[in-house]
Amino acid sequence: MPTVHLLDYAAGNIRSLVNAIEKLGYEVAWVTSPADVAKADKLILPGVGHFGHCLTQFSNAGYVEPVKAYIDSGKPFMGICVGLQALLEGSAENPAVPGLGVIKGRLERFKDDEKSVPHIGWNSANTSSKGQGGKGQSVYGLRPDSKYYYVHSYAVPYREGELEKDGWSVATARYGSEEFVGAAARDNVLVTQFHPEKSGAAGLRVLKAFLEGNKSEPLPASISSASIKEGLTRRIIACLDVRTNDQGDLVVTKGDQYDVREKSGENAVRNLGKPVQKAQQYYEQGADEVTFLNITSFRDTPIKDLPMLEILRQTSATVFVPLTIGGGIRDTHDPETDRTAPALEIAALYFQSGADKVSIGSDAVTAAEQYFASNKTLTGKTAIETISEAYGAQAVVVSVDPKRVYVSSPDDTPHHTVETAFPGPQGEKFCWYACTIKGGRETRDLDVVQLVTAVEAMGAGEILLNCIDKDGTNSGFDLELIRSVKAAVKIPVIASSGAGNAGHFAEVFEKTNVDAALGAGMFHRGEWTVKQVKEDLRAKGLMVRRPEEEV
Repeated sequence: MPTVHLLDYAAGNIRSLVNAIEKLGYEVAWVTSPADVAKADKLILPGVGHFGHCLTQFSNAGYVEPVKAYIDSGKPFMGICVGLQALLEGSAENPAVPGLGVIKGRLERFKDDEKSVPHIGWNSANTSSKGQGGKGQSVYGLRPDSKYYYVHSYAVPYREGELEKDGWSVATARYGSEEFVGAAARDNVLVTQFHPEKSGAAGLRVLKAFLEGNKSEPLPASISSASIKEGLTRRIIACLDVRTNDQGDLVVTKGDQYDVREKSGENAVRNLGKPVQKAQQYYEQGADEVTFLNITSFRDTPIKDLPMLEILRQTSATVFVPLTIGGGIRDTHDPETDRTAPALEIAALYFQSGADKVSIGSDAVTAAEQYFASNKTLTGKTAIETISEAYGAQAVVVSVDPKRVYVSSPDDTPHHTVETAFPGPQGEKFCWYACTIKGGRETRDLDVVQLVTAVEAMGAGEILLNCIDKDGTNSGFDLELIRSVKAAVKIPVIASSGAGNAGHFAEVFEKTNVDAALGAGMFHRGEWTVKQVKEDLRAKGLMVRRPEEEV
C-alpha cells in the first residue's frame, strides 16, 4: 500500500483522518520527530483547537523549519483546519504566536453580531472563477455544489485577488455577510479550513484527489448555476441514547420524559438497535452529525476499557461525519490504577477513539452554580475550561436538561421567565426553565439562561438544548425555550426533544434562529428517515446538504 505521513502534535481527533486515508487505500505512517519530516513522500498536517496552543506545541517540538523545508522541496503537502491556519502569518486568536508565513494573511474572528460563533456545520468551498483553477475546473476534487464540514471561530477573510496574485487557487465560503477562505491550493500545497475526513463523500473525494496528485479536472457537466447554493445548510443530527439493557448488552434506547423502560410486560429497557449499526444507517441516510449519549455509569470499568471507546472506534471507521460523545466526561476514578483521571484525560481518550466533540451535562450545572456563587469567577479548572483550552471551544458541547416551572407573574421568581402560549395547570401565563442533573432526576435552583451564559463564559462552543417536558412526546420542539436560549448566547444551539415528524424540523428552523435540530425516537422506530426529513425541508425551500455518491 502507498504511504502518507501524518504529523501528530496532540491535535484532537486524528483517528477519523487515519480511517479516511485507509479507506482510500493508503497506509499511514507517523512523523514522530523533526528528522522524520524530510522522509515523507506525502505529508498531512491536521489540527483542531486553539491556534496559539497548537502552534506553540508545534514550535516547541522543533517542527517549524523542517515543515517549511518540506513545502519548499515540492513534495505534496496538505494542511487541515489548524493545519491551514499554521501556514498563515498569524492569528487574532493569539497575536503573540507567529505562523509559518507560507501564506500571506492573518486569521480574524467571525463577527457574532449577526450569527453564532463558532461557525459549525456544512458550508461551501466554491472555486468558480477564483484563481488558477478557473471556471469549469475542479481543484483537488472540490465542487461548488458540494458542502463540507467546518468548525472554527477564526478564518481568513477573502479579499479578491490578494491570494491569487501569489499563485493560489482559492475556494471560498460565506457565513452571514462574511466571505472567507475555505481552501487554497498552489503547486504542491493544498490547505482546507474544513475537515475532509468529516465531510462525507465530498470530503473523501478531496482527500483522494490530494493523495493521487489529481490537482485539477473538469467539473461534471451536471453542475449548473441552479445547483450551487452558497452558505450554511440546516444541520440534522441523529442522536443515540446508549445504555446497557438488563442482559448487559449495549443498546440504543429512547425514553418518555427520560424513562427508558417499557410501560408493560417485564418493564425492560427499550431496545431500539445496536449503536454502531444505527450510526452507520443514519450516516447513509444523510445525517449531518451523529451524537452518542451514554446514559449508563461504568464506575467499576477500567478507563481504558470503557465500552463507549470501542463504539467510537468502530463507528469512526466507516462514518465520516462528526461524532459527539456525552456521558462520563468528568474527573473519573480508575479502579485499575487506583487514581483519579481528570476530565481532560477522559476527553482525550474519546478524541483518540474517534470523537470530534464531547458533551458535558450534570457537571456543567455544578460548575455554573459555583461560577455564580463566586461572583462569576473563572477557575480554569472545570472540565469545560480545561478541554476548551486544549482542544478549542468547538470541541465542548454542554447538554442541558431543563423543565418548566410555572409562575403567575415574573415577580414570583428571581429567575428568567418567558410569557408562554401554553398556560400551566392553574392557568399560569409565565414559566421559567429549571436545570436538572442526574438524568433529570434532581432539579436545581438554576435557570437555563443562567446555565448557558455561565458555560459560554467558561469556553463551551455549543449548547445541546433538551427539554424534559417535550422528551418522547412527538409534539414538536419547545420553541419558547429555544428562543430564550438563543437570545442569551452567541454560541450555536442545537434544538432537541419533541421531534415526531419532518414538519417539526421545518417549524423550528422557520420560527427560531436555532443552528441545528436533533431527532432520535422518530428515526430509531423507522417512522421517518433522515433522508425523508431533508427532502421535506428542501421542498419547503430550506437549504440542506444533498446526498453524494460514495468514493
